[in-house]
Amino acid sequence: MNEISLTNGKRKSRVGREINAVITIALRDITLALRSPGTIFTSLAMPLIMMGMLGGSLAENMTGGLSFDYSKFMMVGMMVNMLFMITTMGMTSLVEDHTTDFTQEMLVSPISRYSIVIGKIFGSSFSAIISMAGTLIVGIIMGITLNPGQLLMILILSPLMCLSGGALAMIIIGVIKSNKTANTAVMLITMPQMFLSGAIIPINNSSGILYVLSHAMPMTYCLDLVRAVVYAGTPEYASVVLFNPVVNFTAIVVLTVICLIIGTFLFARSEKSR
Repeated sequence: MNEISLTNGKRKSRVGREINAVITIALRDITLALRSPGTIFTSLAMPLIMMGMLGGSLAENMTGGLSFDYSKFMMVGMMVNMLFMITTMGMTSLVEDHTTDFTQEMLVSPISRYSIVIGKIFGSSFSAIISMAGTLIVGIIMGITLNPGQLLMILILSPLMCLSGGALAMIIIGVIKSNKTANTAVMLITMPQMFLSGAIIPINNSSGILYVLSHAMPMTYCLDLVRAVVYAGTPEYASVVLFNPVVNFTAIVVLTVICLIIGTFLFARSEKSR
């Protein structure tokens, strides 16, 4: 009985240590972001460029012939895109941590490699949440609104969106140790997803290679899940949502776990080979 209690106590202690590590690493990145006015400014400026300029132009030229309100479709897409893209870009800070040997200090500590990565993802998601809020503000200025229930559901799903984007970025971070190269590589995996996943352009009629690419991208399922929540119970649901929400959630979890495992393995191996 004493042995069982001791084992349970050790297990709880280890779980507590891992949770504490995730929170500590996340708070470190959030603190760094708050100390950098440029980071906050960029997080707020991105929605103005993406939503106000690009989205506004598309809204004026793509609404004809659509069976749904394109402005609302675009705003939901941009909110998810900001979560995904900004978190992914924020993960490049691991490259800077590599050059300052901070990653080495984390790796020698008695915590899981996954706790380190997940902590970095949640820390990077802080700027992503700011960008999502900025997108919402730009949308309101443009006359596009969502009800409080829809906003709450998007907020609840946002950690999953950020985790998916951060996990995908880890595959890049695991093999690239140049900050400039990492930023370029991350942009190369985020920008195509914005156009091919349905963030701003409907992909219901995609075929051939575009169909294959769009269905291989994690953000496609993130977008579709959020839109399924936002459009639930509306006549536009069938025109906007591609898959059953269960399919979307399953695809997100599977792709995130695969990317997280591969990315964390590559990251840990690259640090060991230094």
